[in-house]
Amino acid sequence: MSTTETEKRGFHFGDIKKMLGGNGTSSLRQFGILGSLLAIVLFFQVVTMMRNPNGATLSPNNLINVINQYSFILILAIGMVMVIIMGHIDLSVGSVAAFVGIVVAKSMTDWNLPWPLAILLGLGVGALVGAWQGFWVAYVGVPAFIVTLAGMLFFRGANQFIGQSTTVPVPKEFVVIGAGYMPEIPIPGMNFNVPTMILAVIAVAWVVFYELRTRRTQRRMGSETAPVWVAATKVIVLGIIILGAGWLFATGRPGTSFPISGLILLALVILYTFLTRNTVFGRHIYAVGGNRQAARLSGVKDRWVDFFVIMNMSVLAALAGMIFVARSQASGPGDGNMWELDAIAAVFIGGAAVSGGIGTVIGSIIGGLVMAFLNNGMALLGLSADVVSMVKGLVLLFAVGIDVWNKQQGRPSIIGFLTRRRARTDDFGSSTLQTPVADGANGKKETSSH
Repeated sequence: MSTTETEKRGFHFGDIKKMLGGNGTSSLRQFGILGSLLAIVLFFQVVTMMRNPNGATLSPNNLINVINQYSFILILAIGMVMVIIMGHIDLSVGSVAAFVGIVVAKSMTDWNLPWPLAILLGLGVGALVGAWQGFWVAYVGVPAFIVTLAGMLFFRGANQFIGQSTTVPVPKEFVVIGAGYMPEIPIPGMNFNVPTMILAVIAVAWVVFYELRTRRTQRRMGSETAPVWVAATKVIVLGIIILGAGWLFATGRPGTSFPISGLILLALVILYTFLTRNTVFGRHIYAVGGNRQAARLSGVKDRWVDFFVIMNMSVLAALAGMIFVARSQASGPGDGNMWELDAIAAVFIGGAAVSGGIGTVIGSIIGGLVMAFLNNGMALLGLSADVVSMVKGLVLLFAVGIDVWNKQQGRPSIIGFLTRRRARTDDFGSSTLQTPVADGANGKKETSSH
């Protein structure tokens, strides 16, 4: 069926599947996971309306608090998804974040280092820690699980050794990266934060642009294009969600708006989404994670990919640690406790495969938001920490367990359905990686997609 015929034909039930990302024609493969997130948010909004007619979950102040409280976990999820795609695991991120946090706090308090230089110092320390761990994984061959387990113990101890197990405060200027907000632009008659709404409009324009670009690429390659109403509905729904969220952030209590930590998170999502989907190195990550031997035969330097991914994880952990310290206005010996587990849970709920080779940055962010709103919603209901922990554990277990069981039964995999790669184009219209795979029988190479 030609593209023109596809766009002109009437309604087909399969179009709903396409709109939800089921047939490779959606520009957001995580649309189904996003639907689960929205269901959770709406559920807690309705439940809290029984106590407060306006509800609590979708109140501006609560949304601002969610971003402030969980932005550092979402930043960790960005790096963790790359680690898990490679088939590794990193247990040290919480301890590395705490270690960098105390070093940065000490540098400003004891060494009188200006806060911009302290941030650079923290990123540098994170890079050194990552290079150390990456060396053992990539060039010595020690499993990442063991290396990062050792790192978790060592850097937790280093945090307490350097800080003498005490709390170290940080200057007020440093606090802005963890507890600051977009500035106010006073305009008569506009009782909302203008920069926040401008950011929301830019985000909607970005969604429209990439949808149009995707359809244009599909036409150029001769692949089937979903009807215009499918694309329009998807863009309209996402646009309403983005503008609605922007309005809520822009109308919070005086002095607040979209958090600076949220801006940092958005910048990282854009950067790493581009890196993993639109660069050669990003395709190498998927290639090595999907089939390391085939990637080697294709000329991919898998050791360098291992080294970079592990080092990058520690740099992001350093950034997450500094944001947390800035929000807390001090570094303490308990910082970073159990962060690695929250980040890993976000990645798997977001669609990554335990065996590696599958996962996306956007999916991990949505998975992290699922955990964030579960935490937040149960806290609003007054549930105790032990109940929250049990629910989170069950959510993670069932999210992955049901998917694995479906695979074993030969049924469609839920996570595989939501994260299935396009046959000819990826989410934003670029080509998928074609990796030569050695044929064991005759030594010839055939092409396989990762």
